[in-house]
Amino acid sequence: MGRITQHLILNTLINLISQRLITALALFIGTGLLIVFTSLQSSDGFTIIPKYVYSDLIISLPPSSSPKPHPLPPTLGLWQDSTNSGDYFSKVTTTQVGYLVWSQFPVRVYVEPPKAIIEKQAQAWVNGVLQGVQEWSTYLPLTVVEQPEVADITIVRKAPPLQISPDSNIPRARSAQTTYELSISNKLLSHRFTILLSPSQTGKYLIAAARHEFGHALGIWGHSPLQTDALYFSQVRNPSPISARDINTLKRVYEQPTSLGWSLVDNSKIN
Repeated sequence: MGRITQHLILNTLINLISQRLITALALFIGTGLLIVFTSLQSSDGFTIIPKYVYSDLIISLPPSSSPKPHPLPPTLGLWQDSTNSGDYFSKVTTTQVGYLVWSQFPVRVYVEPPKAIIEKQAQAWVNGVLQGVQEWSTYLPLTVVEQPEVADITIVRKAPPLQISPDSNIPRARSAQTTYELSISNKLLSHRFTILLSPSQTGKYLIAAARHEFGHALGIWGHSPLQTDALYFSQVRNPSPISARDINTLKRVYEQPTSLGWSLVDNSKIN
């Protein structure tokens, strides 16, 4: 009886898994985009209270989409660090599609006006976010748009989901979260970012959080180990502005190969 029971349980599990796989495969085929699984990354996992978490989707790409670099944006190409401050490029993580660089400019940014607070506070929040965002416009062309559907990066005043720390089962609050999603349009692979900023962030900390998360959304998919950089892995009492090391890192990222922004069609096979 024990073996029969085990076989029944095993067959039930196999049937359940098969049904879910068939359903998922039908969904993926219907959307034209194969999503394998969701991966959550966090280089803040070793801090006492994780501050910044970013996640990504993994998709299946055709062999013709081998990563290659785009030309440097002119504004970033002109950047020269006279202080020789170095960078933290080694801390930047590549993804399944290469580095997360933008190839079409200006990058379109939508800041969603908060609705749960009075108008004066809502405008102050939007102004603080835009201050942190526009600091990056010296190095990459940006434009603020009024329609969320055309945005490349959307910023929302919303508490990120709680995170379970690797060394504890206690859920902890986060001050911000940056995520991206991949899509294929007109045979081009593209991405879009969403940034969540906790309502608890105000004043200089709101500006710093926007500055930091926007650095992720521009392609710095990692953190600096130095407090003097905007992409330092945790919040500090006196947030730093964008540093030479931040820009050195950003420039190196944009010199790297990516599948983003390139055609997924193998032109060499077209007669």
